Amino acid sequence: MADGRGWTWRPVARDALLARAFHSCTELGGRFYLVGGLLAGGAREPSADAVLLEPAGGRVMRAGGAGAPGRSHHDAAALGGRWLCVVGGWDGTRRRASVAALDTERGQWEAWAPAACSRAPAGLSSHTCTRLSDRELRVAGREGGTRTQRRFGSVYTLRLDPAARTYCYKEEGCHTASRSGHCAALLPTPGRQPGHQLLLFGGCSSGEAEVAGHWRPGKIKFFLPQGGASCGPPFDGTAGTACEQWTGVAAGTSGPAASLVLCGGAFCSAVRWRDSNES
Repeated sequence: MADGRGWTWRPVARDALLARAFHSCTELGGRFYLVGGLLAGGAREPSADAVLLEPAGGRVMRAGGAGAPGRSHHDAAALGGRWLCVVGGWDGTRRRASVAALDTERGQWEAWAPAACSRAPAGLSSHTCTRLSDRELRVAGREGGTRTQRRFGSVYTLRLDPAARTYCYKEEGCHTASRSGHCAALLPTPGRQPGHQLLLFGGCSSGEAEVAGHWRPGKIKFFLPQGGASCGPPFDGTAGTACEQWTGVAAGTSGPAASLVLCGGAFCSAVRWRDSNES
């Protein structure tokens, strides 16, 4: 809890299953799903598993059974209170742009197919996926295949159809600085009728934030993105990850916002809550 002396940290769970780097961490239904990542220093083959953390009781367990995509340096988003969609990432041999989804109601993984309209990038890694609605994500990062990547960042709208199990990429006309392992935040614009803009932070030598999308008032129905995770390597170059996951809080909602923070200079297995009454 925040007070005059600063933050108070409360331990939630400690388990070897949480020790990983370059993974995703996504809130869905009040529980947190960790997917993939690298499980040891020097590892090259990403993990093909998912771990479920129930913060209320501190329980940690495997989730989803077989069929999880082997990915690191990917991102994930929650849709419809049911689907955990894993987007892109490194599979051990190349960068991918495909979408795999965990149906949390059935506990099964599915590989979704590209729709006819899709113009997918060659591959994505260390990118961000920000949820705009239950059918649309905004993806920001460098396109690349096995060995090379573009010298600039690309921005894509990714439309998802859970009923058809398909996805469709559309590249937007804007480019950003070449960023990798950056963070993205969907924030309201100032004014009496605020719209929203997506800001990108870090992941390059520039200290400035960039706008990777702008939406008119009423287009985005929530303030804090639900299920969006911003994960990436720390700037000191160590083989670790810092991942902050905000729970979904509707615009105008009063009361404390909570964030789950998984920290490690290398491979940390501890989880702590940071509670704040400040926005």
